Amino acid sequence: MRQGRADEYAEFAVARAGHLYRSACLLTAGDTHLAEDLVQETFGRLYVRWGRVSRVGNPAGYAQTVLTRTFLAHQRRRSSRERATDVFPDLPGAGDGDASLRLTLLDALARLPARDRAVVVLRYWEDRSVEETADVMNVSSAAVRTRCSRALGRLRELLGEDLAEYAGS
Repeated sequence: MRQGRADEYAEFAVARAGHLYRSACLLTAGDTHLAEDLVQETFGRLYVRWGRVSRVGNPAGYAQTVLTRTFLAHQRRRSSRERATDVFPDLPGAGDGDASLRLTLLDALARLPARDRAVVVLRYWEDRSVEETADVMNVSSAAVRTRCSRALGRLRELLGEDLAEYAGS
């Protein structure tokens, strides 16, 4: 990679690292170690293709797509010896805002299947349209709407009155 492109890539990576990490933390339902691994793998894939990616109209959107697809691929090949836990590590910036609300929401996200969690994060955290979410996940718009509806229904079941309690305080 030429020095100019390498500098451009480094500048992009520094500017987007925080946002990608926060998105990865949501996708992984608070698993900060896996989130770091996903972001690192995303940046590795971007580096290899930076010549083409830098010419894309929206390299930040491309990076987010790579992150989401990397997460979904990881979920498909997840080792059977790994065990999910309901204990969350301290998250960076956890002191900002209401920690109990954050933990309640992360716990509810963790209980969703990976694809449903990805739809919720893309639609409501990343504020993407149904069509953009469908493109990122390689599914139809109808599938996104269906998954979104089911995921939100499941979140309502999981959170029940808890959300109103936390939102009111």
